[in-house]
Amino acid sequence: MENINRSTDISQNLTKLNDNEKLKAESHYLRGTIKQGLEETSTRALPGLDPLLLKFHGIYQQDNRDERITRAERKLEPNYQFMVRLRLPGGKCTERQWRGLSKIADRFGEGSLRITTRQTLQIHGVRKPKLKLCIQALETLGIDTIAACGDDNRGVVCGINPALSGLHQEVLSTAGDISTFLTPKTSAYPDIWYDRHINNVEEEPFYGSLYLPRKFKIGFAIPPLNDIDIFAQDLGFIAIADGKKLIGFNVCVGGGMGQLDNRDDSYPRIANLIGFIDKKDVQRLSEAVVSIQRDYGDRVDRHRARFKYTLDRLGIPWFLEMLTQRFGKQLKPAKPYHFDTSGDQFGWHQGDDQLWHLCLHIPNGRITSPLKDRLEGFFQQFGGGIRFTANQNLTLTNIDSAEKPQIEWRLSDLLLDHLLDPRLQQVHSLACVGFPTCGLAMAESERYLPQFLKSFEQLKEKHGLEYLPIKLRITGCPNGCARPYLAEVALTGRSPGKYNLYLGGGFYGQRLNKLYRSNLKENEIFDILDCMMARYKEEAENNEAFGDFLNRIEISDIN
Repeated sequence: MENINRSTDISQNLTKLNDNEKLKAESHYLRGTIKQGLEETSTRALPGLDPLLLKFHGIYQQDNRDERITRAERKLEPNYQFMVRLRLPGGKCTERQWRGLSKIADRFGEGSLRITTRQTLQIHGVRKPKLKLCIQALETLGIDTIAACGDDNRGVVCGINPALSGLHQEVLSTAGDISTFLTPKTSAYPDIWYDRHINNVEEEPFYGSLYLPRKFKIGFAIPPLNDIDIFAQDLGFIAIADGKKLIGFNVCVGGGMGQLDNRDDSYPRIANLIGFIDKKDVQRLSEAVVSIQRDYGDRVDRHRARFKYTLDRLGIPWFLEMLTQRFGKQLKPAKPYHFDTSGDQFGWHQGDDQLWHLCLHIPNGRITSPLKDRLEGFFQQFGGGIRFTANQNLTLTNIDSAEKPQIEWRLSDLLLDHLLDPRLQQVHSLACVGFPTCGLAMAESERYLPQFLKSFEQLKEKHGLEYLPIKLRITGCPNGCARPYLAEVALTGRSPGKYNLYLGGGFYGQRLNKLYRSNLKENEIFDILDCMMARYKEEAENNEAFGDFLNRIEISDIN
């Protein structure tokens, strides 16, 4: 059996690799000159190439793009700031941590918190002089940011199915174990951020100094809920139960949403279901799969470095043979399972342990005042748990029956009861951050979604479809952070005010959509949607999802 733990061989000729690989190899395990750059007072930015290394520490250097032109005219550097992304496996958080994070956002950032599509939180607007203090404050809450970004295994996501409480907790615990196992071991993180020097440590026994060729994403889903979009994961585990007992996982590989519009060899991909493993084998299987991407992923063409391209380049038969060598045995045949939605379950749900769970809708995951202040007040008298969802919402967990009336009263008293009953279309819509802070954004997304939703809902009402849930996602670029290519209707930004329109994805995330038309303005998008909804109203089969209808009639027939 091939040795999984062999580190990436950096004795190869670095001149053949892309510049990011050279940077990693020469960074002394992600140190670079970050420590010195934090102390440089002549600029609000981190100089040189250190912002690329900073991503491995869970931090993005950004600037306010709304101010770029005016600042340039005044001969000022961009308004640099930093986004700090937390590592929260499975989106798990305590009420103490929440209240601490709320204060950290006020003290060190712009005051807001944002739930992401990977079940974690981002703090925006942190200035360089406060960045180190922010990371140190997070440590007091038992939270860090390492590997929330970068060429490594990102935060592990885990679905929420409170109806099966015991199984649910076991899967969440497994997700946490995998996150810990695959977190980089470099001592650079405590050295830079905590001034804590660790001697005689083997820096990266698994990753090696080159880490992975690109980011890697792992997720766990608990049927019948596909609330993490399991088929968008590089490595996905679908929980299989015998009654209420977890017996193992179906495994899928090779999902990925990002693409480049200007390259024909760049595309989104849905994961392949490859078999079943016993629950005791999850860590060994994860290690084997990630090691294959570590050793065979493309380190020359960075745009072809994601795991999906490794699989397509070398082939699934090759991968399965290599996996058998490294895992030590063949996977068993996949077991039957069923998904019926990729959305969250709002309102009250009781688990088989008789405890209650309550999912609250957070529009676009953005928590600003007064919502943030009211939630902080609520959590001062809440003793249960908190889970963030991959659909950017918030779930209160482990609530005793006797506490339900008090929680409902508190939510009403703090004017938060509207979070219990969101509008239908709103809960099935996602958008990435986009402008003004994302450096990749080409068009508006988060700021545009409320305006688009208003017109979208009016159009549905015109055709008598206000009852119909439609998966809608908007991103400011084609990179796919809000998983647009799985939506029934999706917009990806091309330039200010123009979008590519994708149609026909599966309602529970089981099928990619298709590009219908490029570079559309808003009025053109709604003209097309008007026509589609009219046809759906007349021709749809009983209980047929909107995306299934478009896929069945073939999108080209709509013109």
